[in-house]
Amino acid sequence: MNYKYINCMQYIISAILGLTLITSCAQESPPNQTTIMQADDSVLEVATFGAGCFWCVEAVFEGLDGVTDVESGYMGGAIENPSYAEICTGTTGHAEVTRIQFNPEIISYEVLLEWLWRSHDPTTLNRQGYDVGSQYRSAIFYHNKAQQLAAQLSKEIAQEHFSDAIVTEITAVSTYYPAEDYHQDYFRLNPNNPYCARIIAPKLKKLDLD
Repeated sequence: MNYKYINCMQYIISAILGLTLITSCAQESPPNQTTIMQADDSVLEVATFGAGCFWCVEAVFEGLDGVTDVESGYMGGAIENPSYAEICTGTTGHAEVTRIQFNPEIISYEVLLEWLWRSHDPTTLNRQGYDVGSQYRSAIFYHNKAQQLAAQLSKEIAQEHFSDAIVTEITAVSTYYPAEDYHQDYFRLNPNNPYCARIIAPKLKKLDLD
């Protein structure tokens, strides 16, 4: 049963009925930073990936040493400030993405790419398991030329491990919109949600991240 789809449809139905919903925190698009200076003069870098449901992707990358923050959001679409209900229609052009801040002295961008290939099926177009639609597409949004070259090389290397062609798109970052507050840290805060318990938890266990 597609629990993510059910949750999405429940959201849409609630909006139609005029129920009070949590509004988006993405009223203004933040800059697509490549590096972030910390108070201790350390420099963090940013990676942005799409690999299906962002609840799942977020949970995977939050478990990695050197990753300092992971945020769920939307990228790659045509409209401004998209809501989850709009994203669920699959018509806005946005992908569900995770915006990852990481310390390159602890974990490299190349290693993050390796985890990306390990954590989802990059050969299924606009689909991850029961989650179907362009919003679930496999995507790497690069922030600079170095990330672009690293992503292209990593994709070529990863292809050796898949019998079907990798369909992951590699494109420059566009305007990023954080998802609504209740999507953030979703697995950590909602471990008993059916989707979390039946989809995310087994994946984390398989990846030795539980």
